[in-house]
Amino acid sequence: MALNHSPFESDVLVLGSGIAGLSMALTLAQHMSVNLISKGPISGGSSLYAQGGVAAVLTDTDSYESHIKDTIDAGAGLCDETVVRYCVEQGPHAIKTLIEQGVPFTLNNPDKPSLGYHLTKEGGHSHRRVIHADDATGFAIESTLVRKVRQSRNIATFEQHIGIDLITSAKVKNNPANNQPNRCLGAYVYDCVHDKVHVFKARFTILATGGASKVYLYTSNPDTSTGDGIAMAWRAGCRIANMEFNQFHPTCLYHPDAKSFLITEAIRGEGGKLLLADGTRFMPQFDQRAELAPRDIVARAIDHEMKRTGSECVYLDISHRSEEFIKKHFPNVFARCLEYGFNLSKEPIPVVPAAHYTCGGILTDLNAATDIEALYAVGETACTQLHGANRMASNSILECVVFAHAASQHIQSMDSKIPLAGKLAAWDESRVTNSDEEVVVSHNWDELRRFMWDYVGIVRTTKRLQRAKHRVDLLLQEIDDYYGNFRVSNDLIELRNLTLVANLIILSALSRKESRGLHYTLDFPDPDNSTAPTPTIMTPFKFSDHNNLNLKNLAIHAKPLLMN
Repeated sequence: MALNHSPFESDVLVLGSGIAGLSMALTLAQHMSVNLISKGPISGGSSLYAQGGVAAVLTDTDSYESHIKDTIDAGAGLCDETVVRYCVEQGPHAIKTLIEQGVPFTLNNPDKPSLGYHLTKEGGHSHRRVIHADDATGFAIESTLVRKVRQSRNIATFEQHIGIDLITSAKVKNNPANNQPNRCLGAYVYDCVHDKVHVFKARFTILATGGASKVYLYTSNPDTSTGDGIAMAWRAGCRIANMEFNQFHPTCLYHPDAKSFLITEAIRGEGGKLLLADGTRFMPQFDQRAELAPRDIVARAIDHEMKRTGSECVYLDISHRSEEFIKKHFPNVFARCLEYGFNLSKEPIPVVPAAHYTCGGILTDLNAATDIEALYAVGETACTQLHGANRMASNSILECVVFAHAASQHIQSMDSKIPLAGKLAAWDESRVTNSDEEVVVSHNWDELRRFMWDYVGIVRTTKRLQRAKHRVDLLLQEIDDYYGNFRVSNDLIELRNLTLVANLIILSALSRKESRGLHYTLDFPDPDNSTAPTPTIMTPFKFSDHNNLNLKNLAIHAKPLLMN
């Protein structure tokens, strides 16, 4: 049922152009018209920077049960076993799909393809099951999918655009469908180049906007990781889960110009050791798996040693491997390190933890469907409950591809049941002016990221969290006033979303009176196993006033119900 109306109408609206969003667009474009929104260039999201690979059971020596167990163990008891099993069992098909798309995964021997693909082992995995494209898997997959998208006649791409808010039937005045389940009708989208807001109307909307690691001062993510989809879904009425579980990648290059360049986990999988400045190895003191322990344990151990010794970093050493081996397996990391004056084959390199992955997000089911009809969430912006309290390495791209396929199948089954909405209100700027205080946005952005790093980082306390809550409340009030009186801009939209997400992270962390996975608090250092743990679920603000979305935002001040 392809549509032929204005350029801003389509069967499907996809917000986000990472692996999840591109996979959705390509699958659905076989039968439907698709509008694909990208905040920057179409290949500018976090997916591009993923180094490690994709975890899947691809050999006879591995098994689904082993992958399931490893995932649940890494998730510290908060994974949904049904979801884990579904995702793991769909893994081989997901890899087959990527290979058919043309992704150039690394072979054991390029001259003998019959020998199959090279598999590596990463933290938390009991087998070699991570298929990869050298040490730039995200780039290989993203580039392949972008090329396919550009060739598709049914996909219209809108680069340099950012979603502002979702349009739902509950927010439309005098909507005859108001007595029906709340349904997503599209989104208001800001054109960053032409400084305009467009109404994008669609029968189905997919949020594939990535995570929110930019809420922290130090992160491996690009500047676009500002939690837009999570914030938009919350304001629209979706439940949000597990926001206290923010994964810090243990090993990002420590250098003033590197901007937290990520050093792939696979280096530790191939024998890399973590050392103190004096050359002492420390990981065996923290976990019997040493450097191959899950990321939460490794990051916390590094944080502990840095604070204990007063060091600014620790060191990662794989110099016992030959230069030939390192160049073959990690060509991009080797080259980048050389740019900063470090030779992986001759010396240890300085590393620090940095915010890397948002394990929580928009609560979805096995179809990637949210609480709102015709609205789906896929990838890092979603909380499928696959990762639980800690994501195991290389399960993220697997999740993207598996749930993109599941959502696509569900959308096609619902195709005839979801009509296109009627006329929707244009964006109203009649009561706002151009800002003369843009400096406020940049100052607030800097303040937010600094206090989140200081108070809501790898190790937390109740007092630190309460301090952060006080600060974020003040920011929310300032941004609320600013948003209600001035014209929107890219920076303001991102700041508004990131501050809301920070609030959700803080509230979630305050509600969990235990340490589990990525959430570690000195006030409650032990896990609470007295009852079966469940994700923190938030019931968002219920709109009673369905005015135009450019009015002052009420949902940002909503007091959610926290349930453990």
